[in-house]
Amino acid sequence: MNKLDKKIKAKKYLEGIVMSNKMDKTAVVAVNTFKEHPKYLKRYLSTKRYKAHDPENRCSVGEKVKIVEVKPMSRGKKWKVMYA
Repeated sequence: MNKLDKKIKAKKYLEGIVMSNKMDKTAVVAVNTFKEHPKYLKRYLSTKRYKAHDPENRCSVGEKVKIVEVKPMSRGKKWKVMYA
């Protein structure tokens, strides 16, 4: 198998609000998504928190940011903050 046979995976982008920036070069970003119950078909809000790499420590709590999926940097950090 050579390099051309590998599939290129599209990167995932998410948008959320910074909940914590107390760790060095890491921000915790809360992302809200709507899900639908399989039986009752009611939509409900689901919140998931992601640890994202913030190399310049520019994020502040309450700020709206975009995060992009990258290769794992540590056990819990697989996302990176995108600066505009």
